Amino acid sequence: MSPNRAWARQLAALAAFLALWEGAARAGLVNPFFLPPPSKVGGVLLTLLSEGSIWPHLYATFLAAFLGLLAGIGAGAVLGFAGALAAYVAELLVPVMILLNAVPRVILAPLFVIWLGIDIESKVALSFVLVAVVMFFAVYSGIKDVDRRLIERVKTLGGGRWVLLREVYLPSVVVWVMGGMKVAVGFAFTGAVVGEFVASSRGLGYLLSFAQSTYNAALSIALVLLVIAFVLLLFGAADLLERRLLRWKYR
Repeated sequence: MSPNRAWARQLAALAAFLALWEGAARAGLVNPFFLPPPSKVGGVLLTLLSEGSIWPHLYATFLAAFLGLLAGIGAGAVLGFAGALAAYVAELLVPVMILLNAVPRVILAPLFVIWLGIDIESKVALSFVLVAVVMFFAVYSGIKDVDRRLIERVKTLGGGRWVLLREVYLPSVVVWVMGGMKVAVGFAFTGAVVGEFVASSRGLGYLLSFAQSTYNAALSIALVLLVIAFVLLLFGAADLLERRLLRWKYR
């Protein structure tokens, strides 16, 4: 299947959906107060971008999500390696990570606001927790998935812990990490936006809270589209990085 044809079909489907949505709104089949037409949403989006008032909010959300993403990837990777290579560490970490994974982590947002305030720190903390759990299990599972026979052969040939880490564990983990990276990008923005929605003085979550309080559906949809656009950009960057690091998979 040609990638160009797939893109063309996807764009055609999107155009048809938007046309049906616009037509239904103009024909009065849907209430524009609750579901404004795409033309109105697009107008709101263009106004936000042209006036420039949206940029400080975009910067705040992007910065919080990006910092939480970087910190979560680093901490999750370190803890994943530690848990997979040391049984006594796994006994402590795995139950905690399973518990965090089972509980909706966004409910921690009010606590982080109480502990860290309404500034960027609480948003970074929530993004960090969301990403760290994902990356922990990606790294932990990647190492545990390594064939034990391969490990034994490397040890038989005289390979020590550092040789195993460099030549066996890291190549195996990269595949799992790059798969988890795409999930982590979405979680990072989820943490930033939810944290801003709970309590903040700026950011896309703050604007979403304002739009909700004023029942402004057009502004809400426009802000959601901005969040989606940023997530897709980071998702595309993660995909390019995956293709570069895992060139052997795409040959």
